[in-house]
Amino acid sequence: MTITGAIVLYAVIWFLTLYMALPMGVKSQGDVDEVVPGTPASAPTNPMIRKKIIWTTLITTALWALAMWVVIYSGLHINDLDWFGRVDAD
Repeated sequence: MTITGAIVLYAVIWFLTLYMALPMGVKSQGDVDEVVPGTPASAPTNPMIRKKIIWTTLITTALWALAMWVVIYSGLHINDLDWFGRVDAD
């Protein structure tokens, strides 16, 4: 795998993990009955963005390291995943 491929894989895993983490543990202003004037009741009260970004980075690093290990050391090749015979890679 190239360096660019490794960076892109990390970015894809990071954003997917972040999108899964964003709605976790969020309470809306309507849930806690503290609606700020000019905002919808569905707006979050404390989204904990910094905490979620830190956890996302930690989880992504572990998942990326596992994926890199599989790609580099397992001997798995793209032809092993080609169940329908569509890839012509050597």
